[in-house]
Amino acid sequence: MPINAEYRGPGDLPEVIPVFPLPGALLLPRGQMPLNIFEPRYLAMVDDALRDGHRLIGMIQPDVSHSPNEAKPALFRVGCVGRITQLAESGDGRYILELTGISRFKVIEEMTVLTAYRQCKVDYFPYVDDFTARKGEEAVDREALLTALTDFLKANNLKVDWEGVESAPNEALVNALAMMSPYGPAEKQAMLEAPDLKTRAEILIAVTEMDQETHQRRPAAAVVKNTCGLRQFPSAKKDMDRK
Repeated sequence: MPINAEYRGPGDLPEVIPVFPLPGALLLPRGQMPLNIFEPRYLAMVDDALRDGHRLIGMIQPDVSHSPNEAKPALFRVGCVGRITQLAESGDGRYILELTGISRFKVIEEMTVLTAYRQCKVDYFPYVDDFTARKGEEAVDREALLTALTDFLKANNLKVDWEGVESAPNEALVNALAMMSPYGPAEKQAMLEAPDLKTRAEILIAVTEMDQETHQRRPAAAVVKNTCGLRQFPSAKKDMDRK
């Protein structure tokens, strides 16, 4: 997805950004994430991002396992900032938007703010390589990745646009599959925090292989239920009714 802004390094991004905690949501550099926004505080967040001109939102997962406060859960320390590259009004008060990932970040501290949405001071320098497109993709084992994808699709009776898959560069393929994968917050966080594209692909392959082993041991009824859920996944929109 082409964008109108050029981000050449950490200095091109603000130190304080609005963050949206969403379990299971994984945004990666140059990946696209659709969002259906209807909760008032996040509608205000989008309005402010547009008004301020930066058009940026930090996607991050809540760390619910270490959160005594359910109303305001702790956050994982790593997220990814994205730019609003598409926006449409629904006519019923919602925004339908798409974020394009720019760079991962580490949370330095959560700010005390008057806004209903949360804001964090962040550091992009640990992920300076995110600003270089397709960096490290030659090290990805593409054959192993496609084998894992094929096995996953067969096990869940799913189809994919193979022409699009085969023409996609390694970075786009790895990041798109990681973002769309139906795995839990821990697995998504591991893929987010992977030090390079090769490691992210290896984590995705390993998780997929483990999922297939579990899938094969499930009772038939459970498999059918899971398959039905997975059929809904590719077209699902992330909604913003979260903490």
